[in-house]
Amino acid sequence: MATNTEAAFRQTGWAGLRARLFHLYFVLRRPMTLGVRGLIHDRTANSVFLIRHTYVPGWQFPGGGVEVGETLAEALARELAEEGNIALTAPPVLKSMHFNRRSSRRDHVGLYLIEHFNQAAPKLPDHEIAEGRFFPLDSLPKETTPATLRRIAEVLGGEPPSPYW
Repeated sequence: MATNTEAAFRQTGWAGLRARLFHLYFVLRRPMTLGVRGLIHDRTANSVFLIRHTYVPGWQFPGGGVEVGETLAEALARELAEEGNIALTAPPVLKSMHFNRRSSRRDHVGLYLIEHFNQAAPKLPDHEIAEGRFFPLDSLPKETTPATLRRIAEVLGGEPPSPYW
């Protein structure tokens, strides 16, 4: 059951319909959807990189769908480059797998911790990403999605991981 905080991030109107149609396309194309997200942690500044999409509310980790013929790590590297202008300098660490039941009964997300990376230049806005930047862990934006806050607490705060996104 969604909390009031989570309800604020639920897609409604055209954006919600567009998201459901997009997901329907993948359901028809693939019987199960698989995605990746990257918790990019700058240990020196004790900050994390978050993005804000143009089509859904809230700040969240960069990531996206794993394409046919692509490994999770390859998908993650591609999504980090596309959404954050970030390149991995060491292998990412898979921290947890989650069932994303709010998207569909078929969606799963792998969460990776990235602490070795380069960002050659800040990510500029485009048609998909409105904004992307680092935030100190003690000053996360109030619009950070509940799932993002849960994953930070699990990976960096020692909370037990939930099986659900």
